[in-house]
Amino acid sequence: MTNTSKLVRDRIPDIIRSHGEDPTYYTADPAEFRNRLRTKLTEEVTEFLAATEDDAVVELADILEVVYALAADLGTSSDHLDKIRHDKAQTNGAFADRIVWTGVR
Repeated sequence: MTNTSKLVRDRIPDIIRSHGEDPTYYTADPAEFRNRLRTKLTEEVTEFLAATEDDAVVELADILEVVYALAADLGTSSDHLDKIRHDKAQTNGAFADRIVWTGVR
């Protein structure tokens, strides 16, 4: 029996069962869930940074799933989060122009 403890996607226990195995798991309380989401975000970013160009978009989708879960945990919908992102891009710009700031004269 493998004894790892990490936050996984909701359907993972069912997927494990479909392979003839018996998963053990529990539901995190809100404080543990928030902490584990933050750990999961670090894990997913690390996987993205190590990904090949072919796998990078899939890893970005994983990051986005965790970000949306964090937003929901903070009481914000993915639509509201995207509106905030959009508004900030309107105010401060995005990253499309690849500008690297080096200071002021």
